[in-house]
Amino acid sequence: MIDETPKGGTLTPPAGVYGPIILEKPITIDGKNRVTIDAQGKGSVVFLDTDGATLQNLHLTNSGYSHNDIDSGIQVRGNFNVIKDNKISECLFGVDLGQAKNNIIRRNTITSKSDRELGMQGDSVRLWYSFNNQITDNVIRGARDMVVWYSSDNVIARNDSSGGRYALHFMYSQGNLIEENRYTENAVGIFLMYSDGAVVRNNYIAHSQGTTGMGIGMKETSDVIIENNQILYNATGIYSDVSPYQPDTTNVMTDNLIAFNGIGMLFHTPWWGNVARNNTFKDNITQIVVDGNGGATKNVWEGNHWDDYEGFDQNSDQIGDTPYELYAYADRIWMDRPDARFFMGTPLLGTLDFLEQLAPFSEPTLLLRDEKPLILAAKRTVPEPTSTIEAPTTNHPSTASEEPQKDWNSSLHLLEKSLTK
Repeated sequence: MIDETPKGGTLTPPAGVYGPIILEKPITIDGKNRVTIDAQGKGSVVFLDTDGATLQNLHLTNSGYSHNDIDSGIQVRGNFNVIKDNKISECLFGVDLGQAKNNIIRRNTITSKSDRELGMQGDSVRLWYSFNNQITDNVIRGARDMVVWYSSDNVIARNDSSGGRYALHFMYSQGNLIEENRYTENAVGIFLMYSDGAVVRNNYIAHSQGTTGMGIGMKETSDVIIENNQILYNATGIYSDVSPYQPDTTNVMTDNLIAFNGIGMLFHTPWWGNVARNNTFKDNITQIVVDGNGGATKNVWEGNHWDDYEGFDQNSDQIGDTPYELYAYADRIWMDRPDARFFMGTPLLGTLDFLEQLAPFSEPTLLLRDEKPLILAAKRTVPEPTSTIEAPTTNHPSTASEEPQKDWNSSLHLLEKSLTK
């Protein structure tokens, strides 16, 4: 049927189950949600080696198990293709883009192999030396990572991912846009390694737990803009390791809500070059942590709201009359000795910290000073999922919670009341 379809034509196969295919000419294959393509556990389901093709409304399933061969629902080796509204299930990798440009991956549901542990699964979407692609509005459950390697100028937007390891992981990838995604119940939300010039905005990142759990992480990454994100209930909200790395560069964090995390922001070293303005730090067990000796005073802290600020606003200009200063007292115990982190947030360390503030045995470390702390937190809204796709079900024992979906409108109302208070 593919051979008989002319270039630029549309193939609508009869309802049924078909074997794996190789597509080498620009046609549209529309399954009308009645067509399944089954690789029967060997190789990739679809190998797409052309420009300008469209695959839509198909069920792609049962790829092979080879990581070396990148057995996938769809392997893309062309440009200007559209892959939309498909269900990709029981495929080791979901969509693999290798040296591919200007493709659109939109509104697909993707799950990996349900009979493999998370670390042995494949990635939902994998970009390798691929540029100017759009990965948007996909629903991902029970897949390992979404990875972007050596790939620049891609748009990753409005995806809903949970139950994975890295919801989104960059390596040596420059100038990518990450916006309006919803990443929950993953080990890590977004991690940028050696990936400069990224814009991370309007994302909802929550419940990244575990010993390495974090909402947004950066390693040796420069010229990043992190703005208007909701970073909630993570072990660490934002993690920074030698970032920014390039000389004479900055990383800018503005208008973010960083709340209910174990650590609001963690610096792996006493680094510099970060600018934090108009962020809300609320109900984190610890606002800022700096590993090693030193503080985060070499960075710019201005106009942030700190819920533990103890100053006044006598002239009613909504800015504290005195700077917000954060010191490390007895809580240095768990910063310097990881074994003591087990007691983080307990009455024991809280009491030690209180006594240390009353009569410090040594000079406490100044972690940061915000000269213009905001008295009231800015009102922020939690972005609703924009995709209308029903989330796929999977038997994979992921990190996702089995609790029913929360009423986000009610949660938002309570959150706004709390922030206003």
